[in-house]
Amino acid sequence: MTAPELAIEPLVLPPVPPTKRRRIPGLRLFTMTAGLQRVTLIIGLGLVAVFVFVAVFAPLIAPYGLAQNSSDGVAFVAQQPPSGQHWFGTSVRSEDVLSRVIFGARTALSVIAISLLMSLVIGVPLGLVSGYIGRALDRVLVLFMDAIYAFPTLLLAIVVSIVVAGGQSSSFGGVLSAAVAITAIYVPQYFRVVRNATVAVKNEPYVDAARVTGASTTRIMFRHILANVTQSLPVIVTLNAGDAILTLAALGFLGFGIEPTQAAEWGYDLNKALSDVSNGIWWTGIFPGTAIVLAVLGLTLVGESLNEVLNPLLRTRRAVDPATVAGDSVIGSVAELEKDIPVTELTVTELDLLESSDKDSSAGEGISQ
Repeated sequence: MTAPELAIEPLVLPPVPPTKRRRIPGLRLFTMTAGLQRVTLIIGLGLVAVFVFVAVFAPLIAPYGLAQNSSDGVAFVAQQPPSGQHWFGTSVRSEDVLSRVIFGARTALSVIAISLLMSLVIGVPLGLVSGYIGRALDRVLVLFMDAIYAFPTLLLAIVVSIVVAGGQSSSFGGVLSAAVAITAIYVPQYFRVVRNATVAVKNEPYVDAARVTGASTTRIMFRHILANVTQSLPVIVTLNAGDAILTLAALGFLGFGIEPTQAAEWGYDLNKALSDVSNGIWWTGIFPGTAIVLAVLGLTLVGESLNEVLNPLLRTRRAVDPATVAGDSVIGSVAELEKDIPVTELTVTELDLLESSDKDSSAGEGISQ
C-alpha cells in the first residue's frame, strides 16, 4: 500500500498594505490648474513668496535701519536720488528708502498675521454657535454683526485704532492697534460665512447621527460641523490679506498708523512723499507704492486661483462645455465631470445634474435601440 497522500494547502500570504507615497503639500492643488489659471497661480505664489521672504529676513536684507539717517557719523543727504550707496534714494527725513520698503513688508506681514488670526479665532466660533444654537442668541449676534458690517470699513478702522492705541508709541503697541482695527472689519465676514453654512448643514443626517449617539453640543459643532463649513475660508483669508495691506496703508497715510520711528509703514511713507511729487522727486513715492501694488496683486491672484480650484461650482462650469449641450456631447461632458470632481465634493444641485444627465443618456440609448 502506498502512503496516503497528504493534502497540501496552499500558503496564503497576508495582503501587503499599499505604501502611501509622500506628496509635496499643495502639489495636487497645483495639478488641478491648467492654462492661464496655472500661470496666474504661479505668478501670485511667486509674488507672495518674495513678500514673505523679504518680511522674514528684513534685518538681514536691509542695508540700513528703518529709521537710520547716518552711517559712520556721516548724515545721509535728504532726498538724494538713487545711487550706489542708496539704491532707492533717500527720503525727506534722510532715511534710506530701500530699507524703509523692506521693513515695511515686515510690518505688513505682522499686522496681516495677527489680524487674520484674531478674526478667525473670534468670527468662526461665534458663527458656529449662532448657526447651530439659533434662537435669541442667533438674533442678537446677527444684529450686532450686521451693524458692524454696515459701518464704513475705513472709518471703523480709524475709530478702533484710536481707541486701542491709547497713546502707545511702541512697535508692538502700534502693530497690535493696527491689527485690532483690521480685525474689527473682518470678524463679521467670517461670522456670516460660517453661520450661514452651519444653518445649512446642522440638520444633515451625519449631524443627526452624532446627536443620537449622545455627542455633546461642543463636540458636534467643532468635530462634525466645523470641517464641513470652512471650505471657503482659505480663499477668504487670502483675499482679506490683500485688503488688509490696503487698510493698513490707508491708516498710515491718514496718520493713524504706527509711529514711523518704531516701525516702517508704506502708507506713512506715501504721505510724506506727496510734497515731493511737485518737485520732481519721484523715488520717495514710487517704490513704497510699487511694494503695495505687488503685495496686493500677489495675494489677490492666489486667492482668485484658489477660488476657481476649490469651488465645485466653478469646476463644474469649467468641466462641462457650454457649447455642447445635447446628444453624445452631454454624456462625454458628464463623464469628464465625474472623473475630475469627486462625488463627495459636489453639492446637492450638482448631484441632481449628474443624475438627470445619466437618465437622459440612458433614455437616449433606449430610443436608439
